[in-house]
Amino acid sequence: MLFHHPFAGFWAALLLFFGLLAPAAAQRGGDDGAYQIMSARYGTAERSVDVTERLRELARSDQPFLVHNDTFGTDPDRGRVKVLRIYARDPRGKTRTFEFREDSVVDGSQFSGWRGGNWGQGGQGGGWHGGGQGDGRDDGEFRILQAVYGTAEHHVDVTRRLRDLARDDRAIALTNDTFGVDPHRGRSKTLRIFVRTRDGQNRMFEYPEGSTIDGARFTGWRGGNWGNEGWNGGWHGNGGGNHQGGNGYDRPGSGRGGLYIVQAAYGADNRVIDVTDRLRAQVAGDQLSVRAGNDLAGYDPAPGTPKVLWVTYSVGGREYRASVRESEHLRLP
Repeated sequence: MLFHHPFAGFWAALLLFFGLLAPAAAQRGGDDGAYQIMSARYGTAERSVDVTERLRELARSDQPFLVHNDTFGTDPDRGRVKVLRIYARDPRGKTRTFEFREDSVVDGSQFSGWRGGNWGQGGQGGGWHGGGQGDGRDDGEFRILQAVYGTAEHHVDVTRRLRDLARDDRAIALTNDTFGVDPHRGRSKTLRIFVRTRDGQNRMFEYPEGSTIDGARFTGWRGGNWGNEGWNGGWHGNGGGNHQGGNGYDRPGSGRGGLYIVQAAYGADNRVIDVTDRLRAQVAGDQLSVRAGNDLAGYDPAPGTPKVLWVTYSVGGREYRASVRESEHLRLP
């Protein structure tokens, strides 16, 4: 004879309820979405910032969130409608971009490991178009040749410093502290980036002091494999690879055999100014004789500190370096 507990039906229903609920909870807690996130950016094609870390923080709450400036703590392109782009890879390794317009809602159920945050570690970080470590390239339209910071009268080459900053793949605020130098005290300065387009044309982008630069439009931005092509056109960008609109100076490797001033700087520590154009103007008969001093620079970039003139030059396509102390004479070659 079977014994029937008066609450047997209740317990059976309760077990059935939890039996159905458990798989659903496990599915949610397991973060079993189909796509693995590589990186995320917020903004527009012209100006955007990497928000992978912030997205990871949001994901840990496992709640839908609103795409908004307040959510990411930044407005990368004021007055424009922005987009959150999430770059992800499916189980077969194929990449896909998910777009969420400003003021839309994001739910992470389609992404693998969403709540756990074990994603976006060393991912592609390739700018707005998603190129980068995932496929070995950044898909910006322009290749950087050189970067110069300052004014027309006093400026310094900051290509190497910009390359270091680019490796972080974050928006860069343009200040003297960013580049470690104030090339023209008391004047508003500008960052000039000289680039080459995919069809071989040269262009120049200007960013005033206090503005923000994002590298999405520049190819190879994060990889830093740029600015190594011997472009040294000074403030006006002359001396380009094809000499169109150039300044008539012989460039390194041009085959003309004359003396060419590749780059020159005067100062001390991080207080230096670019004097490339000034030295180039004093080359006569493939020779240079100049005295290192404040008169050459136009002002004293490091008052009270002994200064040095550093020069990189070429003769017959071969590159050399020389330096002299303040008040000494430099003679080349």
